[in-house]
Amino acid sequence: MSNTVAGSRVDGCLILTLNNPPVNALTGEILQQLAAAISEAAAQDAIQAIILTGAGKAFVGGADIRAFPAIAAGEIPPIEWQRWMNAVEDSPKPIIAAINGAALGGGLELAMACHWRVAARTAAIGQPEVKLGLIPGAGGTQRLPRLAGTELALKMIAFGEPLTAGEALTAGIVDQVVEGDVVEAVVAMAAGGVAGRRTRELSARLLSPAEAESLAALFVDQCRKRMPSQTAPLAAIECVAASSRLAFPEGLAFEHQQFEDCLHGPQSRALIHLFFAERAAGKLEAPRTTPVQRAAVVGAGMMGSGIAMCFANAGIPVLLTDTSAAHLERSLETIRKNYETTARKGRLTQADVEARLALIQTVPDFDGFETAGLIVEAVYEELSLKQRVFLDLDRIARPGAILATNTSTLDIDAIAAVTRRPEAVAGMHFFGPAHVMRLLEVVKGRSSAPETLATLLDTGRRLRKVCVLSGNCFGFIGNRMYAPYRAQAVALVERGCSTQQVDEAITSWGFAMGPLAVGDLVGLDVYWLIRQAALQASLPHTPVTTFEDELYKLGRYGQKTRSGWYLYDDARRPSSDPEVERLVREYSSWQGIEQRQWNEREIRERCLLALINEGGRLLEEGIAEKPSDIDIVLVHGFGFPAWRGGPMHYAESLGLDNVRRRLEALYDEEGPQWKPAAWPWAPTVRR
Repeated sequence: MSNTVAGSRVDGCLILTLNNPPVNALTGEILQQLAAAISEAAAQDAIQAIILTGAGKAFVGGADIRAFPAIAAGEIPPIEWQRWMNAVEDSPKPIIAAINGAALGGGLELAMACHWRVAARTAAIGQPEVKLGLIPGAGGTQRLPRLAGTELALKMIAFGEPLTAGEALTAGIVDQVVEGDVVEAVVAMAAGGVAGRRTRELSARLLSPAEAESLAALFVDQCRKRMPSQTAPLAAIECVAASSRLAFPEGLAFEHQQFEDCLHGPQSRALIHLFFAERAAGKLEAPRTTPVQRAAVVGAGMMGSGIAMCFANAGIPVLLTDTSAAHLERSLETIRKNYETTARKGRLTQADVEARLALIQTVPDFDGFETAGLIVEAVYEELSLKQRVFLDLDRIARPGAILATNTSTLDIDAIAAVTRRPEAVAGMHFFGPAHVMRLLEVVKGRSSAPETLATLLDTGRRLRKVCVLSGNCFGFIGNRMYAPYRAQAVALVERGCSTQQVDEAITSWGFAMGPLAVGDLVGLDVYWLIRQAALQASLPHTPVTTFEDELYKLGRYGQKTRSGWYLYDDARRPSSDPEVERLVREYSSWQGIEQRQWNEREIRERCLLALINEGGRLLEEGIAEKPSDIDIVLVHGFGFPAWRGGPMHYAESLGLDNVRRRLEALYDEEGPQWKPAAWPWAPTVRR
């Protein structure tokens, strides 16, 4: 035995415990050790059954993702996942999986290779590989339909969502669910006598080949709508459908080929990059942190209400105040509606709703704010107003309390300067809707103490946010990068593109929304204010005037006024507006802007190069700590397609020299806005 596969004996059972913290991830070495232990046990008459379980709170959380990039790059040999699982299933003595916690990905594949499965009530069961651009590669696409049926296997593998232990029992994936110690329950089960039963020999729940192909076609349509342009879900569907027409060995061979194609493809590289980027983001050199026990929020608008929900969702009591009692009443009503909507979808119980509402207390003025360890300001985006709020908070808040601003663009140092505790002031930029969006930018001011930043990052993780640390500049990472990207989109319309042509070039590439449609969603009045503030802050390459100003002057603010770049019906469905096309051509003629035809490739190139180059500038200035932080912000906050890995990862996939040469060509053709950044994010200094 070894440290990662520990053996013990109880009542004729050999208990093999996998111990590879934090989630007992599988490696080739662990599987080899496991197969050797099973083979050794097979020769011992005293052992009647073998029990597999995991140390800690997980059974097996999946394969060790760290090996995949090296395997794809040919740096280490591929792991023979299927062979090791077959070795488990071929055991002459019954093997029972005691699923004490998460059995995900390779963990579920291991459990399905066992002869029986008993799960703790709290276990999670699933095949989430598609979220990394992969499919199960250890027999999961062939064994799961034999246990759960073709339709549920398609759903689990193509969409990657886990089941509860109870749902897995109903589905036939596990054989028993227990409330107490799962290993004890399995030992008792083995004492009653169990026979071997191989999953690969089951066939009753498989559909006929024709039925499977027909069902697979429906799932392909769903995947193309839910996960457009992603290849792994389609490969997963093909493999599950193949389980109905191919014998088990041939099905495994088909799965292996599809897995290899995904592993060596660009989408898995991008998604695995993001997987590690999220885990590397927002880490500081272990300064002391002070866990927040009670929070407070100033401002009961949409953002403040969402932030209050974030704290309540994490079990942190929160006070919420506003200058208007009507705003507070409306905020509570909105919060309750949000929770009740979630409950109707089955994601919360009514008891959960009431418990979370009980954690949110509305108060007049700043009553009780002196008890909060963290106060978040979420008032209107105006510097003088925020400074007045911070003057009051500095006077009221207890010593040691952190004061955070939710500003999306304003100077953190200018806000901190009005307080007597600038070391305890930082940005906590939530993205709206705050209770839905996963991204949180923690913004360090010039005086922000490391302890302050570490506490905010720790709090963000408690709120289940993906946290990125940003330096202090206009717009921080996300909004600073998005500005030149949108400026290019507007400039392209001014130079001959239609509104729809620009947005479709971007959405067909994978963005959730086009940049002009985003303007209508956020509000062209909001973008006008942001651009004026950018000009006031002397942000380089900010256009002094744009056609979007004309829409603003006409009161065409977007969805809120039913007209902006597009027209909107009562359901806020957009349609193109010939009047906008007429106005923009008039504007371009008046400004002397040359018109020409543009194709999709040119539109994408201009918008994406503007985004990439601004990322380079942020790294050059030290606003972003590493390229992967920028990727996380754009993916989680601005709809950049995750399967492309973020703008900086995408730039690397194009070749940095190629990107630089194209920027230099545009710089020569069109001027300083295209001047290449110093590229401090080249691979030699990246990791």
